[in-house]
Amino acid sequence: MTTSGSDVTVESVVRRVVADHRGQRGALLPVLHAVQAELGHVPQEAIPVLADELNLSRADVHGVVTFYHDFRREPAGRSTVRICRAEACQALGADRLVSYAREAGLPLGETAVDGSVTVEQVFCLGNCALGPSVEANGRLYGRVGPARLGSILNGTV
Repeated sequence: MTTSGSDVTVESVVRRVVADHRGQRGALLPVLHAVQAELGHVPQEAIPVLADELNLSRADVHGVVTFYHDFRREPAGRSTVRICRAEACQALGADRLVSYAREAGLPLGETAVDGSVTVEQVFCLGNCALGPSVEANGRLYGRVGPARLGSILNGTV
């Protein structure tokens, strides 16, 4: 498979990333982060290459990719919206935000059909005093209600 219409293959990207981390103890997590940073996700076809390069079983690599929520197995939308689900934000109404997103056709962990936005949950954005908090494309928003979340999801904020 090639990436984004270029001649660069997933295999070549993975092998180059692993080479950059060669000799590093416990390299799997940094390698997975680097692969995702470059490709936008960790595609299924990267698993056997990673296993081969790092002398691990495919099951070991697959287990790490599926265990940690930070790793995507599918490309994210053009925008990523993360809703804080930690205790402080829960106490201040995060469940209403999750319900709003779900009713808008965007359940947690899913990407809109048009690829515009992916909605994810996170368990602390460090903005507890201003909860419920939402992060959109790296920008932090506090005291977010359903209407404001709608604007964020629609890209108008």
